Amino acid sequence: MAHQSHLRLGARERQIVDAVHQLGEASVADVRAQLPDPPSYSAVRTMLRLLEEKGYLKHRSEGIKYVYRPAQSPEKARRSALQHLLKTFFGSAPGDAVAAILDVSADEITAEEYDRLARLIDQARRERS
Repeated sequence: MAHQSHLRLGARERQIVDAVHQLGEASVADVRAQLPDPPSYSAVRTMLRLLEEKGYLKHRSEGIKYVYRPAQSPEKARRSALQHLLKTFFGSAPGDAVAAILDVSADEITAEEYDRLARLIDQARRERS
């Protein structure tokens, strides 16, 4: 089944998907260890199975346990999340999003990061021309 919008997930489902993305691969026990106030082992196992049915996760067998991983590559998941963020909060205006990022993190951006951003902007301009 195709991957669906991250917004269609409940809060706990989002936490579980986020935990698997952060860990790369995770067993039920690994996921439970990442969750605040975790539900029972069987509840997490059931949610992982349902998230796999919905297309968010895949699994492989490791002995008698399943090890889950994201169904999408990290790059594809980042792009999808960023597209949603742009559409939802910035009216699909990337300039506004970049301005907001620079505004909230100006004190944390190094000179090297500013240079990298400038190079990326120059490269994007050249590719669009």
